[in-house]
Amino acid sequence: MAKIAEKVPPRRYLCYNRGMRLPRKMDSILMFVTVFILAFVFTFMGIRNNHETFAESEVEVYSEVTDHFVTFYVDGEKLTFRTDAATVGEALERAGIALSSTDIIEPGLGEKISGEEFFVNIYRSRPAVVVDGGVKKFIMTASYDLKTIAKEAGFTVYDGDEMAQVPNTNFLEFGAAEVYQITRNGGRTLTVQEEIAFSEEEVKDYNLAPGMREVRQLGEIGLKEKIYEVNYVDGVEVSRELISETTLREPVKKIIAVGVSKIEKTPLTAAMGRNRYTVTKADGTVIERQETYYDLDMSGVMSLFSKQCGSGNYYTVRADGAKVDSDGYVLVAADLNRYPRCSVVETSLGLGKVYDTGTFALSNPEQFDLATDWTNKNGR
Repeated sequence: MAKIAEKVPPRRYLCYNRGMRLPRKMDSILMFVTVFILAFVFTFMGIRNNHETFAESEVEVYSEVTDHFVTFYVDGEKLTFRTDAATVGEALERAGIALSSTDIIEPGLGEKISGEEFFVNIYRSRPAVVVDGGVKKFIMTASYDLKTIAKEAGFTVYDGDEMAQVPNTNFLEFGAAEVYQITRNGGRTLTVQEEIAFSEEEVKDYNLAPGMREVRQLGEIGLKEKIYEVNYVDGVEVSRELISETTLREPVKKIIAVGVSKIEKTPLTAAMGRNRYTVTKADGTVIERQETYYDLDMSGVMSLFSKQCGSGNYYTVRADGAKVDSDGYVLVAADLNRYPRCSVVETSLGLGKVYDTGTFALSNPEQFDLATDWTNKNGR
């Protein structure tokens, strides 16, 4: 007789990949864990992306405002930081470096910072005592040149004299100061080095816009050496006579290019009344220029517009009768639509600056009216 199978309540299963079958309770646990892991991963990735975005924006902003690596050498210590400071003085202030009036800084505070890397030397002043016989002078000095130290203390070291640093044997009087001793050997000559100023030269450049200035060659100070014969009375110098002078280094001229228009002209004169010539601009175009002159008191015009044009609130009359501003520009009236006020233009009398206008501009926008003292001849 066939055995009747025992009836068993059916069990509920869920099917997964690879034929794995888990109870519903286990499925719920697995789903919870999966959701938790996914939430953690997405949250972490979001934080990471936000962090990277923030970091990138920080770097970008930082790089926009920092253009130079400036290195300061101070008393043997080195300090480098990144800054967009325009001058040495501004960089010092931002770095929190204070200077005393007797410190030496190279280059100077007004020097413009250029290039990706820039270096500044700071020599801190220190106390020193200079002894000349029974005379002692206390100073603060940043120099290590013995004659310079003596000069700072108010002494003159003559040829044949000796100067040297000596041990400080009197700390009660001198403190921690360095001590320098002058030994007089009856020197009768004095050697002095003096700077030679460099000159400046302006050259016209037709490829630059009128009035634009560009340094083509930096000026360099020269150096000369003078030897004097010194006369004493009771050990005190009473006179000196120059016996020789030698140039040690020639000065180098500073050359500045000034932008001008190419003008084929003769200068305007009182007898002409009207001057006509052609002007070839930098782009090659040629225009017909007409010049006239007028004689009015320009004080009112200058008081109104000199500040706007960056010049002094006055004008003078040049030797040839042209009225010029404090920078030497001829006062010009022109069509302000074509030549705005304060524009620098070239005239037959030299570079001019537009301060004024007139009704002539309605009929001839290329006309210049030059302010002169040719009519009244009263010096104003």
